[in-house]
Amino acid sequence: MSQSLDRRSFLGHASTGVAWMAACQLMLRDGNLSAQETSQPSTSPGPTTAGGLHHPAVATRVIHIFLGGGLSHLDSFDYKPELEKFHDRDLPATIEAAPFMGKAGKLHRPHFEFKQRGNSGLWVSELFPFLAGQADELTVIRSMVAETANHIPGIFQAQTGFRQMGFPAMGAWLSFGLGNLSENLPSFVVLPDARGIPADAGGSFNWSSGFLPAQHQGVPFNTNGPPILDLQPAGKWNAEVQADRLAVLQKLNQSHLAEHSQTDALMARIQSYQLAAKMQAEVPAAMDLSAEPEHVTRLYGLEREECREMAKNCLAARRLIERGVRMVQIWSGDGVSWDSHDDVTGTGHRGHLGEARRIDQPIAALIQDLKQSGLLASTLVMITTEFGRTPYAQADSGKLSRGRDHHPEAFTNIVVGGGFQPGVAYGETDEIGYFPVQNPLTTYDLHATILHQLGIDHERLTFYHNGIQRRLTNVHGHVAHGLLSTPHVQ
Repeated sequence: MSQSLDRRSFLGHASTGVAWMAACQLMLRDGNLSAQETSQPSTSPGPTTAGGLHHPAVATRVIHIFLGGGLSHLDSFDYKPELEKFHDRDLPATIEAAPFMGKAGKLHRPHFEFKQRGNSGLWVSELFPFLAGQADELTVIRSMVAETANHIPGIFQAQTGFRQMGFPAMGAWLSFGLGNLSENLPSFVVLPDARGIPADAGGSFNWSSGFLPAQHQGVPFNTNGPPILDLQPAGKWNAEVQADRLAVLQKLNQSHLAEHSQTDALMARIQSYQLAAKMQAEVPAAMDLSAEPEHVTRLYGLEREECREMAKNCLAARRLIERGVRMVQIWSGDGVSWDSHDDVTGTGHRGHLGEARRIDQPIAALIQDLKQSGLLASTLVMITTEFGRTPYAQADSGKLSRGRDHHPEAFTNIVVGGGFQPGVAYGETDEIGYFPVQNPLTTYDLHATILHQLGIDHERLTFYHNGIQRRLTNVHGHVAHGLLSTPHVQ
């Protein structure tokens, strides 16, 4: 049952001190206190939400690094020596190509050399030389399957479990189900690529709270300049002026609240600005990378121009989870930067080599740093993409090119830490990497397994919306216990 906010309650909140005064100051500046907003009260989900975990958690937080556009599994983590043998040949007659862009050329060998890495012997290509050095920490899922070959629906599904916009992101579900570990920072933080938000991939719908209470939506930090624009007050006032401003705000809200019952949107905004007041001190400290010793900044590659921006985001992610942020979502590119239709070996936009050089060292450093600090055991690092790329070239029939088309039939995702088996490859595709032939895994399954490690039964974390008990995994998904090094928890 929702709680109403009458005038007495509001005045009581308003008198609680400097934090609320700062929140009110921000609300006044935005002009939001007198907004005419209505919504249905939040439904109380009972025992399936923030009241507690369903079983003991192995991990407590998540860092999700998303490679939008479609990472080629065949050029990165799924080595297919038969593609060398079949290079420049037609697809087998048993496979009917379904090219997204309408062109199915000849089979093309891997564009980068593969080697077995570490004690585990995992195959990793030269596309990721730094990540190859962390092979013994990686859980490589080589049998992912997607439901669409279209970027935006595929990316929505990778983030929210649904191909349509408007559903809560996984980070919103975690905030809703597990609550926040910090009183001074958001539960769900988004770090976009320095080149901009992923507008070509649906933008902020990828970190939306959907139909969940609005306070669970992701908070995007600015990765160029101040982390949060306009976080600090525009001016400085003495106590007397601040009290006068507060008195005006109280009158405005008394009038507003006398005419309207409490709404989810209003309470979310109040809570947002209360948090903003606390963030005025906490965010600058969390995002101050100059506090890190030189050997750490060099580990991440902050001195290298080609990977500096991703290095900042990866290092910031570690600092945020240390301070209690539940989930950090990091974007590589504009949402389609890995979409190598023309040249997988390209170093510019939509070239795999160029994008890999931006992220390889920082992600490898993040994994190493988390392990050295003891955080990796309780932190899940996800490195995912929406689909893979075809084993044949995107070219006219009978021809070759350096590009590959969209391939939802099989692709690779990676998870590190949080009780996942390190140094293993899970699942298998056929000899040319076209279809999974062992342990096919859907996004629903991956989400269910991630939630499981966080102490959540994916079938029980629900929210009633439009007559349906909604959940992250829709009506699908199973926990892939073969991925886990921890015992099977009922």
